[in-house]
Amino acid sequence: MKAEDVAQYLQEHPQFFNDYADLLADIQISHPQSGKVISLNERQFISLRERNRALQDKLLELISFGEENDAIGEKMHRLAIALISVSNLDELLNALYFSLKEDFSVPLVAMRFWKIPGADPLKVEFTPTSEDVQAIAESLPQPYCGNHIADEIKQWFGESSEHLHSFAMIPLNTVQTIGLLVLGSPDAERFYPEMGTLHLKRLGELACTTLARCGQLENTETATA
Repeated sequence: MKAEDVAQYLQEHPQFFNDYADLLADIQISHPQSGKVISLNERQFISLRERNRALQDKLLELISFGEENDAIGEKMHRLAIALISVSNLDELLNALYFSLKEDFSVPLVAMRFWKIPGADPLKVEFTPTSEDVQAIAESLPQPYCGNHIADEIKQWFGESSEHLHSFAMIPLNTVQTIGLLVLGSPDAERFYPEMGTLHLKRLGELACTTLARCGQLENTETATA
């Protein structure tokens, strides 16, 4: 009889050990780590302890994630409060730069806007961008996180660009895409493809809503997609 047959028989006859309860104490097997001979009851206790330890680790991980999300939520709240008080584009840009660098500890931040009526062409944020860059921003259904971005976008960071190894690209959307917010970090794991992007998306929505309130957008309706 094969081991698989024994396992299947026991699964199909759960009352077996009720009928032969003494076997639980008599059957001896090897300890999973030490190789020491132990009873089946002891092995079951070890399995339960290992499962309990795994559940505890998972619980601690969930608590850690919860605390991290709470901290990010507090930072987003502070940014929202700051943006409520701005009355023009300069104040908006200053609030975004300050919050991202000081509160969120993002090493480098770059922004480019287009289709903004009355924008000052001398400001770096309104430096003309290529159609390719605008197409990239328009193609993003949600923020992008990863290690690769277009060379033109990377050059927005100037001489520091060669030291950056991960990026987050946040499209700035109203009824159309009007800009791109890019975060850069020398830490290759700071922005990675599998990370959640909800807070990054909310960041873009806050920026666009504030632009609209300051009268910088021709159409103040933010995109819902």
